[in-house]
Amino acid sequence: MSFPNPATPVKLVLLGEAAVGKSSLVLRFVSNDFQENKEPTIGAAFLTQKCTIGDKTIKYEIWDTAGQERFASLAPMYYRNAQAALVVYDITKPASFIKARHWVKELHEQASKDITIALVGNKHDLVEDDTAEDSLRKVSVEEGQSLAEEEGLLFFETSAKTSYNVNEVFIGIGSKIPQVSDSPAQSASVNEGRVDLSGAASSTAGESCAC
Repeated sequence: MSFPNPATPVKLVLLGEAAVGKSSLVLRFVSNDFQENKEPTIGAAFLTQKCTIGDKTIKYEIWDTAGQERFASLAPMYYRNAQAALVVYDITKPASFIKARHWVKELHEQASKDITIALVGNKHDLVEDDTAEDSLRKVSVEEGQSLAEEEGLLFFETSAKTSYNVNEVFIGIGSKIPQVSDSPAQSASVNEGRVDLSGAASSTAGESCAC
């Protein structure tokens, strides 16, 4: 009689400027839901989701950090010991891409040296017709790809609203993360500033796989 492989805990942190859609990406991944005009995250929110990739199951322990500048000093508390990070920007806002460069630099300098980082250009739904003269796109695909290649990052453009490429981000990260220990120390998470996006999402959505 065979038993399923135990889920491997992976601490993942989301970083990026305010209003780029970090919380919406997480909500889409965990609950397959989207909420217009979502309230800004205060401090950080914590959710979990299991994802089976090939013969291994990952339990993502997701820290969704606030993007407002006044919370920036808290970020190291959340990316410390993280095995993965999503650095998110809004493809209609160049300033958010500049901020993404800052976060990538900070992660390379201060996070775990073997951290897996994905650069994510969100709000693709706003620019689906890139050929239109009035396209809202302000950060090109080539700019995102160039930064990812320079810094050794995974790269995706996504839409939390339509779910475009959202699962692919987490599958891609899970495929790149080195095999990690399943020890209690590895799965420990900080509790300071914990605010759940949704009690139901945090406790029950993690039992199913969105991938």
